[in-house]
Amino acid sequence: MKILITGGAGFIGSAVVRLAIARGHEVVNVDALTYAACLDNVASVSDSPLYAFEQVDIRNRAGLDTVFATHKPDVVMHLAAESHVDRSIDGPGDFIETNISGTFNMLEAARKYWVEAGKPEGFRFHHISTDEVFGSLPNDRSVMFTEETPYDPRSPYSASKASSDHLVRAWHETYGLPVVLTNCSNNYGPFHFPEKLVPVIILNALAGKDLPIYGDGSNIRDWLYVEDHADALLLVVEKGALGRSYNIGGENERSNLELVKSLCAILDEKRPKSSRSYADQITFVTDRPGHDARYAIDPSRIRTELGWRPSVTIDEGLALTVAWYLANERWWRTLQNRHGVGERLGVTA
Repeated sequence: MKILITGGAGFIGSAVVRLAIARGHEVVNVDALTYAACLDNVASVSDSPLYAFEQVDIRNRAGLDTVFATHKPDVVMHLAAESHVDRSIDGPGDFIETNISGTFNMLEAARKYWVEAGKPEGFRFHHISTDEVFGSLPNDRSVMFTEETPYDPRSPYSASKASSDHLVRAWHETYGLPVVLTNCSNNYGPFHFPEKLVPVIILNALAGKDLPIYGDGSNIRDWLYVEDHADALLLVVEKGALGRSYNIGGENERSNLELVKSLCAILDEKRPKSSRSYADQITFVTDRPGHDARYAIDPSRIRTELGWRPSVTIDEGLALTVAWYLANERWWRTLQNRHGVGERLGVTA
């Protein structure tokens, strides 16, 4: 396939780019290169004859039309989004413009291209979203998000993603655009921009700084290794049923405090300090507004219909992630210096 991937220089998008090229697909990476994007994320494939890059903002409709006309993709995987909850609270405008208006532009550009190409049977518009659109769950581990869970977003970020999901479904029902949707749990792994929980904890620990956790650390998330997520996304765009949505989860629930303590234990082993545990640096900070108590995904549909399950446990994935950050200081230090992200809390995704 030739896959047009938006946000392909970001954390999840770059994982999809790398895996797609490894599997022999052609990739057109469309990215505006905003603060969280980094072309180093795709440096390992940038010289491949299967790879093309277009620096285009999804808010630029004319630019998108040119990309479609030039590259003529077989499928679209739409990952480009503003995704940091804390930033959405501080400045919601960018989230409305990118996640809602940008998705509208993508849908219209894709629809125009699809119609003019004669509505090819294999065309797909795959919209990648989040479990945060479903709101918050009680601390009862028998209750999980399914694809039928009513939407109940609680932050500007999740509300903007919920809006984009609704637009995608509307374009399918109204115009017949062939779409598939996925909603994922919290991702972690290599190339994670250093303002999110896992990299913040690793990098603050190494720097001898406080390890900030909102509230009492009891908020629970389901953690999905990013390379497992990329594998699931490629499966859905190839074999997912049109108009269908699939929840993608890691089957790895941990509270924020449990997660941070696990990271500290791994660091104690891999980069030990002389007399203290990194856990001694944990500090609790004032909770953020509208902080959802728990997210957890029931991945039964993707497992039953497409045969997918995560391959990496949380303990394996965290160890791999810590090892990656220890081995790639130049990557994360460059981003820290460029953006000053170390000053943000970033204590939950």
